[in-house]
Amino acid sequence: MELVYVPTRADVADAVRVQLRHGMFRRLRWVLPPTAVLAFLVVALELFGPGEPDRVWVAVMTGLGVIAAVLGPLTPWLAARQMYGMVERQGEFRARVDEQGVGWTTRDTETSHRWPMMPRYVETPTQFVLLTADKARAGVAALPKRGLADPADVDRLRELLDRSITRL
Repeated sequence: MELVYVPTRADVADAVRVQLRHGMFRRLRWVLPPTAVLAFLVVALELFGPGEPDRVWVAVMTGLGVIAAVLGPLTPWLAARQMYGMVERQGEFRARVDEQGVGWTTRDTETSHRWPMMPRYVETPTQFVLLTADKARAGVAALPKRGLADPADVDRLRELLDRSITRL
């Protein structure tokens, strides 16, 4: 099967959201909010507890709390922005998907992966997002459904992926 498409910011943002939900970065969703709360609790105890507050400790904990509170919501946006900058320069993508694996050709690159390299996928309303085999699932690749020539090809691609790799 072949897909032909120009990646959009929405494609990249969608793929990054999947990566953050299913990869190593999913822990950030659970670690950052409690870190912010704990840092602000320490600040409150320092300021309103007994004795004179340690100004350096208050400043450090306030900074940590602000970074943790802001970084959580901004992480997907920042990651997508960085990734899109790299992808956008490549222009049109041509993806080939078959029983052996998947490959992409762009203006400047040609890449192919056998299925053991990308053994998992997540289907979103607009694309299929492939995740690498590493424990962190740090690598991600997307196959936008709009890149298929015929809408019926979406079902054929889903069947091919289900035969070849694991759906999450």
